[in-house]
Amino acid sequence: MKVISFKNDILPLKDKLFRLALRITRNREEAEDIVQDTLMKIWSQRDNWSKIQNIETFSMTICRNRALDIQQKHERMVVSLDEETHDRPDNATPADEQMIQAQKFGAISKAISQLPEKQRTIIQLRDIEGKPYQEIADIIGISLQDVKVNLFRARQKLKSTIGAEQN
Repeated sequence: MKVISFKNDILPLKDKLFRLALRITRNREEAEDIVQDTLMKIWSQRDNWSKIQNIETFSMTICRNRALDIQQKHERMVVSLDEETHDRPDNATPADEQMIQAQKFGAISKAISQLPEKQRTIIQLRDIEGKPYQEIADIIGISLQDVKVNLFRARQKLKSTIGAEQN
């Protein structure tokens, strides 16, 4: 049985935890708070670390659940959110490849943010973090088949959304 070290095994996960929390909440400050809460929760469970099969999956699950709790709390408090206020007009034409890449990244991020939460999380874990299907199923608490179906639907939706924006 491997001995788990907070410094060597858990702290290196903070960037992955942050990206997951940010993808769910879409708020940098909240994502940072969620990561902090997650690390504190993991630390408080240190007596049980030897019983945990995969500390990364355990950590990601705690982070996801905390992010969902925060998101649901805010959704109950918010009456409406005008997404158009967040769009910035682009009067300049892109002069170099870097600007074009930034616009493509922005379009992809926007399209991902419009997906349902479960699909956003699966896209984040699979396509961005590179997690295997079974680990994603364990983190989210759904079957392996549901992960594959949701990933397929999310990718199809992204393809149609991004394709429609380019036309």
